[in-house]
Amino acid sequence: MTNDAKLQDSGPWWKHGHVWLVVAGPATVVVAGFTTAWIALKSPDPVVEADYYRRGIEINRTLAARDKANLPALQGRNHAATPAHP
Repeated sequence: MTNDAKLQDSGPWWKHGHVWLVVAGPATVVVAGFTTAWIALKSPDPVVEADYYRRGIEINRTLAARDKANLPALQGRNHAATPAHP
């Protein structure tokens, strides 16, 4: 018997399940990429307001004022933890 006689016709490639496992991964990634692009184009992010910088400065001022209000308590705590020696 020759090697050709041992080989059997296995049929077309699309009838094998392993081929579809190999093709399904990249195909899923391509579909997910197109879906993500469609979602991004359909609903874009809102535009940043023109006075975002001024609002940020105001937030920083209120946070700094709150920290200044706690300053005496922090100094007392730190002094109690590490008292000064004469």
